[in-house]
Amino acid sequence: MTFVPFLAAFLAFVITYMSANWLIRYLRRINLVVKDMNKKNKPLVPISGGLAVMSGIFVGLMFYISFQTFYFKYTQTLLYIFAGLTSIIMITFVGFLDDIIIKKSKESSVGLKQWQKPFLTLSAAVPLMVVNAGVTTMALPFLGRIDIGLIYPLILIPIGVVGAANMVNMLAGFNGVEVGMGIIYTGMLGLYAFVNNREVAALIALITLASLIAFYLYTKYPAKILPGDSLTYLLGGVIAVIAILGN
Repeated sequence: MTFVPFLAAFLAFVITYMSANWLIRYLRRINLVVKDMNKKNKPLVPISGGLAVMSGIFVGLMFYISFQTFYFKYTQTLLYIFAGLTSIIMITFVGFLDDIIIKKSKESSVGLKQWQKPFLTLSAAVPLMVVNAGVTTMALPFLGRIDIGLIYPLILIPIGVVGAANMVNMLAGFNGVEVGMGIIYTGMLGLYAFVNNREVAALIALITLASLIAFYLYTKYPAKILPGDSLTYLLGGVIAVIAILGN
């Protein structure tokens, strides 16, 4: 069974690489471009490359789920995988909405209003809330282990998703920096989850890592496509999903 996640990750890598190549041409065709301030002449570069990464993650997870369902007949963890994937898709869509609002001068993406971002990203927490993902017992300093019950799914999960998404969104900057940092923290979170036998969290981290490596080939300096908020929100969602599903 251990080889299936790596097959899914390889497929995610291939799909992301191919999707990014197609997405660059498509975004230019629909004029979804902004000036790249990292380059001397500030050329117009396509934005919202997170859609390519999302396609890789989606296909990779679907491959894994189908293999588990039809070959191994193992469906025990699939509900949580679907919940995590749904959250990631929803939060990526919010990032895409943020990307497509661009100034007429093409200087940058205007984006959503500040109050709209946490409000819309809050919806991405719902799939994790309704399946009661994670464990409600937490070990707190000086207080020991406490079961906080419904406070966890109804309050802490939404805070985690919204906080992680908007935190990563603030880290964007130079060509490749968002994806480069994403490779580091998804890789390390995935390794931690694997060592501690958190199957679903490790799987999502591995497939996301493979997709990011493929996309990095396009977004490193000089970037052929900019990640946009669709990727930064996606990565924030992934961090939250890994942390929650990995307990």
